Amino acid sequence: MATVLLTGGAGYIGSHAALEFLNDGSEVVVADNFSNSSPKSIERVEKLTGKKVALREVDVCDKAATRKLFEEFKFDAIVHFAGYKAVGESVAQPLKYYRNNIDSALVLCELMEEFGVNKIVFSSSATVYGTSQNVPLKETEPTGCTNPYGWTKLMIEQILRDFARSNENISVTLLRYFNPVGAHASGEIGEDPLGIPNNLAPFVCQVAVGRREKLSVFGSDYPTPDGTGVRDYIHVVDLALGHVAAYRNAKPGVSVYNLGTGTGYSVLDLVKTFEKVNGVKIPYELTARRPGDVATCYADPTLANEALGWSAKLGLEEMCRDAYNWQKKYPNGYRD
Repeated sequence: MATVLLTGGAGYIGSHAALEFLNDGSEVVVADNFSNSSPKSIERVEKLTGKKVALREVDVCDKAATRKLFEEFKFDAIVHFAGYKAVGESVAQPLKYYRNNIDSALVLCELMEEFGVNKIVFSSSATVYGTSQNVPLKETEPTGCTNPYGWTKLMIEQILRDFARSNENISVTLLRYFNPVGAHASGEIGEDPLGIPNNLAPFVCQVAVGRREKLSVFGSDYPTPDGTGVRDYIHVVDLALGHVAAYRNAKPGVSVYNLGTGTGYSVLDLVKTFEKVNGVKIPYELTARRPGDVATCYADPTLANEALGWSAKLGLEEMCRDAYNWQKKYPNGYRD
């Protein structure tokens, strides 16, 4: 049985991936420092699957602590989720982002080399396409970033490309996510951001359960059907299954895949769908654009469909229903 290390595996996407890797028959080891996650997510994954996860409180930037993991387990693959991920915070604290995100990747590469682990799947981002408006975005689109968070993703992609070039046995899969939303259908695991949410869906959910008064919609004068930004929202369960497919189909060298639905929805599309599906009202105000935001961003997921046999199956209604189901069940997230 294969053993897979999920760094940051107790987080939002990592916990859903842990569940899908267990369902797929892998042994799962999770390393997480819980800076933006909770061990409760993994307890619930174990409950949902009836399987055990080896959970270790480890900061992957700490090479000595991470080496102990490589000594304890024989890994067949690494799936690297760990990293800071708030765009605004990265602009305010760039050095924190460069230090944490890049150090963790370097530590993993060094230990992979030392222990003969040849397979890594990296959690990258559509932010590496910068301000490109050539939608739908293909993997061949030129890259460039508008914030330090995005640059850390692109720099790690480059580090992994060079790492693969240095050793013909290394398999690197770069997964460029679009906008993950939703939660597991059970409502037991979901998105639980610290402080004010950076992403649209958890903010909408917190308004829906009364934790926040109203939603601020950034920008209402974009060249889009209703003036609000258009994004490719993907259900987190589909995204998690994309990682299993990437792991299953990994080959030596570097592969790059967009994980998105290929459909763009505006902010107000999501708000109205959320209201319709869940029977709640979401008060909102239209405010100024955020610096660095583009009008329209959605994926061309053809390559992942063809090479991995993967495609997104869940639509916007399921995303909105499952996100609210989680938030309603646990209004204060894992703190409940």
